[in-house]
Amino acid sequence: MAFIKTLTAAAAGLTLALGAQAACLSNAQVQQMAEHYFAKTPAPNFDKQNDKDAACTRGRFNKLLAAHYGKVVGYKAGLTNPATQKKFNTNQPTWGVLYEGMIQPNGFTTVPNFGARPLFEADMLVRVKDAGVNQARTPEEVIEHIDQVIPFIELPDLIVQAPPKLDGAGVNAINVGARLGVAGTPIAVPSDRMDRFVMLAQLANMNIKVTNGQGEQIGQGKGSDILEHPLNAVVWIAQALHKERIRLKPGDLISLGSFSALMPPKPGLSVTVSYEGLSGAQPVKVNFR
Repeated sequence: MAFIKTLTAAAAGLTLALGAQAACLSNAQVQQMAEHYFAKTPAPNFDKQNDKDAACTRGRFNKLLAAHYGKVVGYKAGLTNPATQKKFNTNQPTWGVLYEGMIQPNGFTTVPNFGARPLFEADMLVRVKDAGVNQARTPEEVIEHIDQVIPFIELPDLIVQAPPKLDGAGVNAINVGARLGVAGTPIAVPSDRMDRFVMLAQLANMNIKVTNGQGEQIGQGKGSDILEHPLNAVVWIAQALHKERIRLKPGDLISLGSFSALMPPKPGLSVTVSYEGLSGAQPVKVNFR
C-alpha cells in the first residue's frame, strides 16, 4: 500500500511538472500578451511548451493579430539558419503568419522602438504562382511554382521580457516574432527553364551584405545559409502548413528566414541590404529615425 501511495504521488508530481512545462496559454494569457505586443512593452515570459501547445498558443495569438493587421498575405519561415537555431536551442525551423498591415514599402522609416523587443535582419520573400508549390520537394520544383523573388528586411519583435529564454517552441508561440517588414523591388522568375536554373544557382551562391548609412558593413550572409538553399524554406513551410490543413495559394508571400544575425535598431540608423550575385536584385532599405 505504501508503495502504491508513493507511486501515485510520484505520478501526480510528474503530471504537475509536465503541465507546468507544456500547456497552451489560456485566452486570458494570450490577451495579456497581445496587449503588451500592441503597447510595445515586453510581455512576461511563459513556461516552456511542447510543439503542439505552442501551435495552439500561436493560433490564439494570431486571431488577435488578424483583428489589428488585416488579412493574411503569407507566411514566414523562422529558424531556418543553423546559427539562429543554435541561438534558440532547437534543430528545426518554425513558422508564423504574415498579415497585410505588416508589409511596408522600400525606404520605409520607423522609430527604433517599433516593438517591445525590436530587431532587424536580412531576409527574402518569394511569391507563390500556383498551388503546385504545395507538392514541391526540391528547390528545382519550387521555382516552377513561384513568380517573384523579393528583397526583404524583416523587422521582427521577440515580445517577451527575456528573449534568450525562448526556445524553438516559444518562438513559434509568438508567431515567430512577426511585426513588420520592408519589401524591395520584385525580381520576376524567368519563364525560360535554363534561366530558372541560373537563378537557382545564384540564389544559393549570392552574398548578402548589410550596410549602414555610411556604407560600412554591419552584417552578412550567403544564400546557402538557409537550409543549404533558400528555396528549401518553401519546401519546409509547405509541408509544415499541410500538417495543420493549410495550403499555399497563388499570391501568398513566403518569408524565407534570416541570412544575417538579428540586430537591434538604433536612432538615426539607415540599413541597406544588397544581394550580390543575384541578377536584377536591387538593394532594399529601412530607416530608423
